[in-house]
Amino acid sequence: MPVTTRLSRSALAISCASALLAGCSLLDTSDGRHREITVLANVTDESSMNSVVTAFHRQNPDIHVSVTYADTSTLQKELPGKLREGEGPDVFTVWPGSGNPASVTALERDGLLEELALRRFNRTLPEGVRPVTDVLGITYVVPMSFSAIGAIYSGRTLDAIGGSVPATWSELLDLCDTAREHGKVLFALGNATPWVTQLLAYALVATAVYADQPDFDDLMNQGKRTFAASGWRTALEKYLAMNDRGCFGPRPLGTSYEDALDQVADGRAVGVVQVASTLSALRAAAPGLDLRMTALPATDDPEETRMPGAVSAAYGLNADSPHREAALGFIDFLGSEEGQNLYNRSGATLPAIPHTSFAVDPAVEEVAERQKAGTTVPFMDQRWPNSEVQRTHFAQIEALFAGTTSVDEALAALDRAYQERN
Repeated sequence: MPVTTRLSRSALAISCASALLAGCSLLDTSDGRHREITVLANVTDESSMNSVVTAFHRQNPDIHVSVTYADTSTLQKELPGKLREGEGPDVFTVWPGSGNPASVTALERDGLLEELALRRFNRTLPEGVRPVTDVLGITYVVPMSFSAIGAIYSGRTLDAIGGSVPATWSELLDLCDTAREHGKVLFALGNATPWVTQLLAYALVATAVYADQPDFDDLMNQGKRTFAASGWRTALEKYLAMNDRGCFGPRPLGTSYEDALDQVADGRAVGVVQVASTLSALRAAAPGLDLRMTALPATDDPEETRMPGAVSAAYGLNADSPHREAALGFIDFLGSEEGQNLYNRSGATLPAIPHTSFAVDPAVEEVAERQKAGTTVPFMDQRWPNSEVQRTHFAQIEALFAGTTSVDEALAALDRAYQERN
């Protein structure tokens, strides 16, 4: 449930929640002291944001934070327009890098983000994350979590089929067979939700492309590589091979993100390939579920395996916020040691601004190990030059699963989109 304000204002809170992207305010002017800020966050980060808001309100009882949640597709499609119209929230989810319409690069270009370079958190921001939080050397978002994309397994269901976490591509396919023999699928795949379509491709691309060419993004930017003549071809072919092998449910294009999580929660699927924040959603759906996140192998050499890992959740401040002072106070709390630890403790992710006081969730121990070992690679869309590449990727994966395009045609479409630089 979204965090709202006092019960006496519940009707107005419901009204605000129904207008997902409006800058609705519940400002209490009865005594002149209460201030209200609105926050719009991704639904996958609900548990994390709720825990931060609770702690912030406890320390700042005169500031009420009203949070509304929306899915990725809605945020990326509608948030930029609402901000341009002056109807956006005070604080909101911003995607690191440049790969979609709600990315820091795109929003800053339109003058929609307040500079955060002078905030305290910026003094301890790791240099490694600045390429996706800064624009021309100026920080515009507070990064919250270092997340990953990988296979999330239910230990209970994995044990029920007598399986173990695969370390190679061949073992992965064998596990698909084992799951099917026990009347289950290995991975629930919710490709009816557009943003989900990209995740399994990314998980395979991490190894298929970056194990041999860690500088692939720079080479693409220089025009020396293409999607069509790279490991992206291998990754898409293996994505489809998994579908042909029965690794997924029978109707991926008819299965939503929520449906996929339900399949894992009730044991119909052994796991799901998702972002790390999904761990908290699964735990909420099935308390006590034993979960483990690992890299998805794409070759038969475990030493080659890489995992997408990068700054995930980040928040920006509306450049035209009518509640700037209070909103900056919330931004500062998000960037504090307490805020970072709370956000990631609830979401089973790692702080984007690391602190030694943070205890790593056992479910993401491999993510933490790979972060230290340098065997993670950036989320692919964070380095793309425009948002059209991501939209094209969504559409092409859908078309591949619908049987209306080929891998050759999909890769050609991605290369055309990449050339449409903003």
